[in-house]
Amino acid sequence: MSELRTIVRHAGTVLVGQLAVMAFGVTDTIVAGRYSEHALAALSIGSAIYISVFVALIGVVQSLLPIWAELHGAGRHENLGRSVRQSLYLAAFTMVAGLAALLFAEPVLSWTDVPEALRGDVRAYLAVLALALPPTLLFRMFSTLNQSLGKPKLVTWLQIGALLLKVPLSIWFAFGGLGLPSGGAVGCAWASVVVYYLLMGGALWLLRTQSLYSPYSLWQRMERPDWRAIRQFARLGIPSGLVVMVEVTSFTLMALFIARQGTVASAAHQIASNLAALMYMVPLSLSIATSARVSYWLGAKDAVRARMAIRTGFGLGLSMALGVAAAVGLARHGIASMYASSPQVIALSATLLAWVALYHLGDATQALCVFVLRCYRVAVAPLVAYCVFLWGVGLAGGYVLAYQGIGPWSAQNSPAAFWIASAFALGLVTIILSLVLWRAVRSYRPATA
Repeated sequence: MSELRTIVRHAGTVLVGQLAVMAFGVTDTIVAGRYSEHALAALSIGSAIYISVFVALIGVVQSLLPIWAELHGAGRHENLGRSVRQSLYLAAFTMVAGLAALLFAEPVLSWTDVPEALRGDVRAYLAVLALALPPTLLFRMFSTLNQSLGKPKLVTWLQIGALLLKVPLSIWFAFGGLGLPSGGAVGCAWASVVVYYLLMGGALWLLRTQSLYSPYSLWQRMERPDWRAIRQFARLGIPSGLVVMVEVTSFTLMALFIARQGTVASAAHQIASNLAALMYMVPLSLSIATSARVSYWLGAKDAVRARMAIRTGFGLGLSMALGVAAAVGLARHGIASMYASSPQVIALSATLLAWVALYHLGDATQALCVFVLRCYRVAVAPLVAYCVFLWGVGLAGGYVLAYQGIGPWSAQNSPAAFWIASAFALGLVTIILSLVLWRAVRSYRPATA
């Protein structure tokens, strides 16, 4: 099978699974909105906190992919199984950190001035989702293992099945019935708990029964912590998790800064950010598939094929990014009309979507750079670039452009200012990370041991 076909099949399978998981949040939003405005507001605040914590931890776990793919490419099956078992210690550390953040979220609620009437439901929502954190992280490790082996299909089937369960469970737990009291937003959280424990159970059953995993001897007795291996995980995982956190918080803070412009601006920004997140699923899936192939060939000591996989991934990624951006740019008025009925919101959303299309070009390219850089064990440079440019140029620059003006440009007082600054920031990030990647590839020397 050609490299292009392998990457396309892998990325397409991952994309379907990612969209199924995204639909979890869409389901809860619709259900909570139908239940009451209060439930929707509590879910909106609670899910924003949960996602900020969750994606950072997922970034840590996802960083294991190049390590395992490299061991797979080297044919070191027993070592891969041992690495998976050692990663459970890392998972335990991340779970403790995540549980602390979710169970002791009161300082965040106070800092963001969440109304007192909502805090009780938000705390309850986060406390229930804390129960879902361990199976969620363990299932993500299972997903990362399968991606590193180039076999994501089993994960995708589980995610599709979970979505089919999530929809009726969220409705039932939120509205009650059959002896179950209505739970509103907290009911949606309980539905997530049930679904993720079932997902983890399905993953464990597959690991036990499928011959795919037999060569790796995963079910051997747990070894004592290998601090050298755990430090290797942490050196790659912690910066990777922080990279994702910076990206998510830049969006969260952008929404808070835009809120002062009124409901039309906030609604238009929500449409733009929602579509940007949906568009990002394409390069994300492609980045996962490309990095798996690059690490596989590096493990096989074939740097030439690794570079070929990089060229294939970037060629495909840039082509798809141009196609998606062009489609959004041309259809922006129609897309905005699908989201909203207010003429003011539609008009402003259409303007923002033009910038979202440009933003996506940088977003797609930098995602590929970040994932492939992990294959060469480069994780700190993307973190520094994200902090400086996404926070410093995109967020701070957007704030200044929106409310104070920059040089010849007067204050815009529009959410477009933040998207303009963010698109410019991502362009700079893309240039810098492309140069870092070029240097990493050129200077790569395979390990002798």
